[in-house]
Amino acid sequence: MTDTEKLLWAKIRGKQMKGFQFYRQKPIGNFIVDFYCPKAKLVIELDGGQHYCENGKAKDSQRDEYMESIGLRVLRFSDREVFESLRAVIEKIWSYL
Repeated sequence: MTDTEKLLWAKIRGKQMKGFQFYRQKPIGNFIVDFYCPKAKLVIELDGGQHYCENGKAKDSQRDEYMESIGLRVLRFSDREVFESLRAVIEKIWSYL
């Protein structure tokens, strides 16, 4: 896991968020998502620098379209958001549960 993933995982693992279970590095279709909460049908992706180049944006768009096509919601956060505004990230995730 990246440092950002470790930081967020410490806040969402063990049913800390309204009793919802999250899984990390969960395969869904042909993709592996950073975090997944089946009860909320929620995928959380943390985006480092590689996600902001044209190729990264295209891959993320394809991934998001697939997740939405099977009824999942996708929340994306930049690594910077997690490091600088972890509380706001947690509050946004909380609002989707």
